Amino acid sequence: MANCKMTATAQAAFLTESSNKDPHRYQVGFGNRFASEAVPNVLPKGQNVPQKVKYGLYSEQLNGAPVFSSRDAIRHVWMYRMRPSVAHGQVSPASDLNTEIESCFSTANKQVEFIASQLAWDPFPIVESSDHQSSSASIDFLQGIKTVGGQGDPTLRDGLAIHVYSANTSMERTALSNNDGEFLILPQHGRLNIQTELGWLMVRPGEVVVIPAGIRFRVLLPDGPVRGYIQEVFGTHYELPEFGAVGSNGLALPRDFESPVASFDIDEAPWTINYKIAGTLHTCTQNHSPFDVVAWHGNLVPYKYAMEKFVNMANASKDQADPTIYCVLTAPSKVPGVSLSDFLIFTKKWITAEDTFRPPYYHRNMSTEVMGLIYGKYGGSSHVLDGGGLSYEASYMPHGETYQTWKDATERKLENVVICEDTMAFMFHISVPVLLTKWATQGEGSKSLHQSDAHQWDDLQAHFLDHLEDVNMDLKAAGLPALTEKS
Repeated sequence: MANCKMTATAQAAFLTESSNKDPHRYQVGFGNRFASEAVPNVLPKGQNVPQKVKYGLYSEQLNGAPVFSSRDAIRHVWMYRMRPSVAHGQVSPASDLNTEIESCFSTANKQVEFIASQLAWDPFPIVESSDHQSSSASIDFLQGIKTVGGQGDPTLRDGLAIHVYSANTSMERTALSNNDGEFLILPQHGRLNIQTELGWLMVRPGEVVVIPAGIRFRVLLPDGPVRGYIQEVFGTHYELPEFGAVGSNGLALPRDFESPVASFDIDEAPWTINYKIAGTLHTCTQNHSPFDVVAWHGNLVPYKYAMEKFVNMANASKDQADPTIYCVLTAPSKVPGVSLSDFLIFTKKWITAEDTFRPPYYHRNMSTEVMGLIYGKYGGSSHVLDGGGLSYEASYMPHGETYQTWKDATERKLENVVICEDTMAFMFHISVPVLLTKWATQGEGSKSLHQSDAHQWDDLQAHFLDHLEDVNMDLKAAGLPALTEKS
């Protein structure tokens, strides 16, 4: 069976239905301990490692948390596969696969730097098709990842990285295992058909997919060249945010998250497995497909979410809430109660607050803000932001709207309005300073930088000074000394 390829996919009740745009079916829920079989009655009953698994399959566990953990913190999956993952060839360094992936974010690393000023990038280029009529090189998903910035280091199991990607070639008989952390992937142009050890996910622009650390996967491109964004977190897992006073409902509903069903290939041709570990790439070959899991159960599972389903919340009568009310997923830090990064989205919503300044107010906060646009037109920043582009606001640095936007917002008649119609933007709200890569600020990525106008606030007026006469009257009425008159 050297070049034979056969595929089998699970059939079960309580699955979503397939469609023309997404041929796969999914199990629904967030954080569930799922169980899935592509062949009936393969999963062992009442134990994980029987002496003999049905059909001579091998038991294999993937742990995504320390073995000694609280029950709530345990992340693992048991797989029953044709060959264990250990059946592979020599693992060798493969840094030449992609030299633009960065994982060590320290001031000692000369490839990254901290920049205080706000930055914005126009849409990063989409690599051209690599068909026989084109001179473009073949770039697959792994080769197309470019790091924009990050914080921390995967060897410390602490921090994150922000990447963009563009690819024009499917990963044929090639798989990737990111051992450094979880990938949160946001397609912006073109669908990704992702095969994982636990099954398939079709992910389109407007959906987000999370691939846990250690899960081997490959990315196929059913629509041709693709572009998008990635946030990678080291040593932690994405979770749903706490509700607090909100109660039981709203934001991203757990039932709207979708996970794959078991699906396996019988393919005994050579395969290449690439690993990202400690920020470096390594590779090996094996004589069979890594996607040979016939059945599995556990909670260390890939999942996707259609962001149009997000249940927006906002202040109904007056004032503004913090943007964290738009949080889909959060990645906790090592500090209890503090997130490492919150993944926020901005979609269609009604604004009804009275006597309220409605655009984003001027602010400074400890968080770094990195924003991108999936589609539409976003107007919540002094930056120009187009689909496929990115913006950056440094920790504690001041930012906000232009003077003209402020002036219009303070003078207009307030009515109930819909904002972000036909628009989907997102923010990585990161609680630590982010160091940017030389690729993004000085290298190939800098070609997309557009400089913010350093004089865009020069026309901002101190209107307080136009009211000194009234101010002095109020001070006098309060028994306080008057201000010096304006010259």
